[in-house]
Amino acid sequence: MPDPRQLARFFQWLVLAAFSAHQKKLNQLQAAEIEAAGVRPVRGPVRDALTVFDENAAFLMAPQALWDALITKDWPRLFIDLRPLWRQAQLVLFGHALLEKLVYPRKPITAHVYHAQVAINSIADLDVWMAQDLSVEKLAGKPFAPLPVLGVPGWWPENENFSFYDDSLVFRPQRLQEPQIKR
Repeated sequence: MPDPRQLARFFQWLVLAAFSAHQKKLNQLQAAEIEAAGVRPVRGPVRDALTVFDENAAFLMAPQALWDALITKDWPRLFIDLRPLWRQAQLVLFGHALLEKLVYPRKPITAHVYHAQVAINSIADLDVWMAQDLSVEKLAGKPFAPLPVLGVPGWWPENENFSFYDDSLVFRPQRLQEPQIKR
């Protein structure tokens, strides 16, 4: 079993190496938030979103129908009805803690997904685009959608049996007054 501290450092380094522009932007936004509001017991929505980004974000570049099903938590539509569309999608994991969790995969591991522009062809392009796209306003609006990553077609053999998605503790329905994700 790998040393958890070494594993954490490895994934932090890996993300930094692949997403240097984006990491720089996250650090700038974090520093600006601390300068503006100071360090308090409660971080606030922007610093919370920055932490979520750093630790648990993933980027989804996909046809609009997949994104629409994801933000409404229409799991049967997302993973069963629209299953063929996942061949046109790309899910890129970013959060170092998310990567650590997936070393020992289990069904409830959930990423906070950010809707990335579809026409991105490389990690370097995604990194530059994300550094430009991130803003305090966007982060304050909680621009994430939860995605149980092992539900993604092709990511876990068990999801070939569609009863995999019947687990309401993992594939939770949308709450009645849940805020809509801002794009």
